[in-house]
Amino acid sequence: MSRILLIVNPISGRGYAGRSLPLLESELHKHRLDYKLVLTERPWHAADLAEQAAREGVDAVVVASGDGTANEVLNGLMRARKAGFNGTAMGQIAVGTGNDFAFGMGIPGGIEAGCRILAENYRRRVDVGFLRGGDFPDGRYFGNGVGVGFDAATGFVAARIRWTRGLLLYLIAALETIFIYYKAPTVLLSYDDKEITLSSLMISIMNGRRMGGGFFFAPNGDPADGTFDLCIAEAVSQGRIFQLIPYFMKGTQATQKEVRMAQARQVTVEALQGTLPIHCDGETVCYEGKEITIELLPQQIEFITQKP
Repeated sequence: MSRILLIVNPISGRGYAGRSLPLLESELHKHRLDYKLVLTERPWHAADLAEQAAREGVDAVVVASGDGTANEVLNGLMRARKAGFNGTAMGQIAVGTGNDFAFGMGIPGGIEAGCRILAENYRRRVDVGFLRGGDFPDGRYFGNGVGVGFDAATGFVAARIRWTRGLLLYLIAALETIFIYYKAPTVLLSYDDKEITLSSLMISIMNGRRMGGGFFFAPNGDPADGTFDLCIAEAVSQGRIFQLIPYFMKGTQATQKEVRMAQARQVTVEALQGTLPIHCDGETVCYEGKEITIELLPQQIEFITQKP
């Protein structure tokens, strides 16, 4: 049995992952890594592969992809963990569109850096989030973060843009979203022992640090600190959204009067008026949800990451 199961989604990064297979295998061989490579063929295939690998006792499941396939692998490993198979680590080679999941776990973009980190095999145990709501009433795990509101709507727009990737993609999508969306809902936000009612531009519940390839919703986020970082933005005008975007790119949005930051281990968002577009790790949870509950599960998965 190979030590590593390497799962590659060939369409990640607008097809970049598939085009990079020769370089990927060359780097893996250069570092003398013992691996078996499998290509995904359908939605949630990566989750099934990861769960089966954990049940078989594979040492590590590594995903060469972006955020969506990484989220699937995490869900597969957590399903196996729930069944008592908790000895398999997770790793990622970041070749996707946004690569925010990898960034939050301390992994730089690129095949060469990703393979070097696998060879060094430094591991850190990280927290995992669990949400219920929208299209997932029975729950879905996440590693980087959940977006409710404007950033989720931006992600939905970005998924339709095929000619670019990375931060530029999400900037273009954000600009489009300003003009085609946003009737801000009135929400009841509950986190730990606090409750807030507000007209909300967006609420980000972060385990990592950024979303959208370069928007730092949690500039000080740490996936192993036992708490979520919350970024809560009140509804503003279209023009004001333009003004706020640079602050989110620099991670300085807390200096603006419409934005507050908080920390929590349990969060509930309920739409009192309107509906909630929601994503987790860049994947759609729902387009028009009414309520979502989120909890932090501390120290769940060993992650192969960069040495501190």
